[in-house]
Amino acid sequence: MKNCRKDSVTIMKRKWMIPLLLTLLLFSGCQSADSAAKKQNAAAGTAKQYSADSSADSNTGGAAGQSNADGNADDATGQNSADGNTDDATGQNSADGNTDDAAGQSNTDGNADDAAAAPDPDSLPNALAWWWFKRNEDHAIPEVQQEIDLTRYDAWYAKTDVQSGEKPVFLTFDCGYENGYTPGILDVLKKHKAPAAFFVCKHFIEDQPELVKRMKKEGHVVGNHTANHICMPENDERTIREEIAGNADYMKEATGYEMDPFFRPPKGEYSERTLQITKNMGYTTIFWSLAYPDYDVNNQPGADYVIERFDKYIHPGAIPLIHNISESNAQALDTVLTNLEKEGYSFLSLYELTQDSPSGKKTD
Repeated sequence: MKNCRKDSVTIMKRKWMIPLLLTLLLFSGCQSADSAAKKQNAAAGTAKQYSADSSADSNTGGAAGQSNADGNADDATGQNSADGNTDDATGQNSADGNTDDAAGQSNTDGNADDAAAAPDPDSLPNALAWWWFKRNEDHAIPEVQQEIDLTRYDAWYAKTDVQSGEKPVFLTFDCGYENGYTPGILDVLKKHKAPAAFFVCKHFIEDQPELVKRMKKEGHVVGNHTANHICMPENDERTIREEIAGNADYMKEATGYEMDPFFRPPKGEYSERTLQITKNMGYTTIFWSLAYPDYDVNNQPGADYVIERFDKYIHPGAIPLIHNISESNAQALDTVLTNLEKEGYSFLSLYELTQDSPSGKKTD
């Protein structure tokens, strides 16, 4: 009886420990759960940061790209168009799924020509420059601007690596609108079997789709001159891309032909930023090494003046700038080409200037 009483007393004395033990056990469980949650959150955060770091080149939202209400992303690294193609500083997806970009340009054979990652155009100088050159009468490549290294931007003003004995000429025409002379110009080119490049604006395509089709059918390059003949450095990247891509898209829609990947800056206005943008879009920029005042339809220089300019300033590798709206050019062109042939010059396509393969084929 004494022992039972003693045991009861002992138990009663220890009852106060039971709540304490329960409290300690509960606290320990919470600490473990909290620690596990923190570890899980930390792991998720690390994975998220890694994902962001490893996909910095393809972000379509946030600081690198701001999504619009329609879900498309317009940003420095990628602009998603309505058809799902990506037109951006790292790559332009064309209708055939090929990617043309500065970081890796896919050719028709599917191979990629990888180069260093293209710089952000906005990181480059945007000072407005006007193309200029200094004539000489030695039939040599003229002196041109040296402020910008054109080779960095796939920009050309002449073929500068002409071999001894070669006399190539790359005829180019700027076509803002039609003034009645382009059919005759095409007739003369056909007579001399002379390929040429026609840089067209959207208005010209709208007004003369059959002429554009004829250009392509007869083997000429039809290049991009922007939709509305804009000043490139005065516009933001989105506007520039819309002007260039919109012009090319409209040509495909109106004629069934792809626009050739050559670009001429309107009025010869450019900057390092705009040269990089056009390069990123897959275009080769084409300036010129021979030109004269032929663009004022109310103050034409006359056919003899045009013939004299060519006789005096032509050189191997020349890229003449000729305006299709000029009556003087239309009157002089046959004689100009005949004289050049007599001097041993040959007429080549811009594709032979850059050693690329033609891609502007009609789609059925």
